[in-house]
Amino acid sequence: MNSSEEGRELNTTRRRFITLGVGAFVVGSVLPRGLFARPRLIRRTVPVMGTIAEIGIVSSDEARAQAAIDAALEELYTVNRTMSRFTGLSDIGRANLEAHGRPVEIGGETARVVAEALRWSEGVAGRWDPAVGKVCALWDVKHRTTPPPQHEVERLAGRSLYRAVELERRAGKPILYFHSSDVHLDLGGIAKGYAVDRAIDAIRVRGFKDAIVNAGGDLYAMGHSERGDDWEVGIQDPRNPGRIARTFPLSDGAVATSGDYIQYFEYHGRRYHHIMDPVTGAPRLTPVHSLTIAAPTCMHADVACGTVYGLARADVSPVLARLCASAKLLDLET
Repeated sequence: MNSSEEGRELNTTRRRFITLGVGAFVVGSVLPRGLFARPRLIRRTVPVMGTIAEIGIVSSDEARAQAAIDAALEELYTVNRTMSRFTGLSDIGRANLEAHGRPVEIGGETARVVAEALRWSEGVAGRWDPAVGKVCALWDVKHRTTPPPQHEVERLAGRSLYRAVELERRAGKPILYFHSSDVHLDLGGIAKGYAVDRAIDAIRVRGFKDAIVNAGGDLYAMGHSERGDDWEVGIQDPRNPGRIARTFPLSDGAVATSGDYIQYFEYHGRRYHHIMDPVTGAPRLTPVHSLTIAAPTCMHADVACGTVYGLARADVSPVLARLCASAKLLDLET
C-alpha cells in the first residue's frame, strides 16, 4: 500500500479503544542496573490497517519481546496487504476490479474471512453485508457534508448483495466470482479483528503468555498485565472522546466497539455516520452512540459489533446466540 492510501485509511478508522494497561505501565519499568530483571511491559505503537496499532508484551527479555512484536506486526501487515479494499493489488482489491467478469483466485486466509463474513450476512438476512462497498463509497462520510442523491441511495438499498458473491474452490484453490457489477467487498468490519487474532497467535507461539494487541478498537488481551492482574481496558466517551466512559478488566478474550462518533457528518440536525444499513443503503439509524461486544476471538467480536449495532437490545442476544453463542453484549452502551 502506498503512503497516500495508508493515509486515507488512517483517517477513516471506525472506532477506538483506550488500553489503559498498555498506555500507562511503561514509565518507571526500567530497573536500576545490577538488579535482577523482572517482567515489565514492552510495547510499540505503529500506524497500520488505517489506524494505530498498539502491541504490548510482558517480559523480562527485551530482545525476545521485540522480535515477537515484529512477528505480530507482520501479521497485521499481511492481512492489510491481502484484504484491504484500498489497493487493487490485494485479494479483495483484485476481486472488486475483476470478479464481476471472471473468477479471481484469492488466498486461503482471505477465503476464510470472506466465508465467515458471508455466514454472518446470511445469519441476519443481509442486515450486515460485506458486499456493500459501493454504499460506503457513495456516502464517503469523511469527505461529504450533504447526503448523496436519493435515487443513487435507493438503487443500492435492499439488494442483499452478499448473495451475489460466489466463493468456491477450483482446482483446489479458492476463487471469488460476483454475479453483479454492484458487488464491492469491504471486509473492514471483520478483517481487522482477524488480524488481531493472527497477531496474538504470533506472540503466543513464541512462548509468551501475557500480551495485548489493540488495532483501532479491535482488542485482544492475553493473560495478565505486568502487575499480575487482568488487563484494564477503557472505552472512549463518544460524547467527549478525550474522556474515558467505562473501564473493565479483561483476560484471554477479545472486545470490539462500534460507534457513530469518529467518522460522520451532520446535516439538518442528523448525524450521518460510517456504519451502513444495507437495507436502507444509508447510515444506520440508532439512538445509541456506541456499544461493545466481548467474544473469544477478535474476529467474532469485530463482526458481531457491526452486525448488532443499532438493533434493539432485546434483539441482540438472539442474534449472538445464533451466530456466536460465546459472544456477549457488555453493558457499556453510551
